[in-house]
Amino acid sequence: MLDLKGRNSTEDARPDGRAQNKRLRYTASVTETATQPLSTQPLSTMRKRADFLAANRGLRVARPGFVLLAHPNKGAGKRFGITITKKVGNAVVRNRMKRRFRELLRDALPAEGLADHDHVLIGRDQGIERDFTALRSELSAALERARNGKGDPRRGRGRPGKRPRK
Repeated sequence: MLDLKGRNSTEDARPDGRAQNKRLRYTASVTETATQPLSTQPLSTMRKRADFLAANRGLRVARPGFVLLAHPNKGAGKRFGITITKKVGNAVVRNRMKRRFRELLRDALPAEGLADHDHVLIGRDQGIERDFTALRSELSAALERARNGKGDPRRGRGRPGKRPRK
């Protein structure tokens, strides 16, 4: 006898009259689960504005396609964030840059990133159509400079012709 869903009700029924759930559940065996080495542990992303502001006080390394900010995060592991302003392009361009930067960071940070630091990439206009291998080599060089503590000087934010405040 078939029920409304086309199932054989006599075979699928339990002794208490309820239909049996025939979905098979996949459980990964021990041989299928891969243990991740320490260098490839998953990275966490920065989501809070306060974390981005704190990273802005850290070390700054400028490259043609992006600016890398690195700041210690008190033992929270390797984290990353991406910022691209509206000056760069429309939403499609900015999202494409974010996807490329995300992939760059996922590739480079586990092996080359600074331990217990926040890493923030700020997108620049030159990074839009830049070759991925060029961006990868620039990121490696920027991470090496950050590891050695050689940041770039900050740009002045004052108005021209005015003396800085004391």
